[in-house]
Amino acid sequence: MISELGEAGVLAGVRWAYVSATTRSLEQYSEADGHDAAWLGNTRYTLFRDRLDRVFACERYAVHSGNDDADLDVLYDQLSGRDIASMPRLDSGLVRRADLNGSPGWAHGDRRFLLASCDYGKLDNLPWPRKSPTKQRVAGQRNPEPPQPSLFDDDEIGGLEALLTAQHDLDLATYVVGHTLDPLSQQMEIVLGRPRLNTGGGQAWYWYQDLLVVPPATGGRRIDGTPLPTGPTTTPDAPVRLRPAEERRNDRRRGQR
Repeated sequence: MISELGEAGVLAGVRWAYVSATTRSLEQYSEADGHDAAWLGNTRYTLFRDRLDRVFACERYAVHSGNDDADLDVLYDQLSGRDIASMPRLDSGLVRRADLNGSPGWAHGDRRFLLASCDYGKLDNLPWPRKSPTKQRVAGQRNPEPPQPSLFDDDEIGGLEALLTAQHDLDLATYVVGHTLDPLSQQMEIVLGRPRLNTGGGQAWYWYQDLLVVPPATGGRRIDGTPLPTGPTTTPDAPVRLRPAEERRNDRRRGQR
């Protein structure tokens, strides 16, 4: 699945959207102006949702003329020059909006993903029971790779478990993009994975893919010679450091010693 989404450009689109949204949020963030962690989280989420719609040509950025390069003034409005240059060029029908119970979602084929945030460094133990009922239902989907039955399994117990998990089946196989940000160090995390309902604590995912190690796609949607519109230039780009997965794993190992 990951290789398919990677080859299609979906993962690069998600990565671009989050880096763009986080960078812009940090540029605007000012404690002197009364901003706090709640403001930063809400702004980052709003811009992340907007950037996903932009890169995947959804909602107000949908292409209706059949020309993917139409209405570029709307697409590029408020983006920085770096965002415009690095935005992956993707077909307008590659990803569609597929909200779930009012929770913003995007789908490629028969696979959908929603968004979920948590504290920086806490992705592995993200507490799904504290999230919305929709996110809990997504995390309660049946195990994509259930354990093989043994000779000692009780058929009645197995049937009950199947019945309970069937109650969480959704119209599409649904995954989650988990994201975090440390506003002090300006380090971020973003993963795509299959959540696990950790009612009793423990691991929050069956698996996930670190999207910061996904190579950025070749950017630039504009193909003609028209000058690029200018985005916000009053503030320099925030120095966002993208931490590789191996470095974060080493941090966790050191913390466990």
